Amino acid sequence: MKIVTGNDLETGAVTWWSGDGWSLHIADAVDVGAHGEAIAATEEATRRVNAPYVIEADATSQGPRPAHIKDRIRAVGPTVRLDLNIKPADPTAGSWVI
Repeated sequence: MKIVTGNDLETGAVTWWSGDGWSLHIADAVDVGAHGEAIAATEEATRRVNAPYVIEADATSQGPRPAHIKDRIRAVGPTVRLDLNIKPADPTAGSWVI
């Protein structure tokens, strides 16, 4: 599965392409298949997100799980201050981060 991530232009927050916009929660990310690069280019050109890029992810029952550790950390926030983590609707969703 391929998903698109980037940063919100206003806040710098990590965002995930949900199919019709951007979400702060990776659980909302959708598989973009072969269309990821086109989505990233369109969204960056319209200035709705900064530096979007396509990443590999695995589908899990909690939602997409980024294949690379860097993007897993981006998905839920800092690993040293758990009080700063992104809080998804499912409190156990971040248990797969590392």
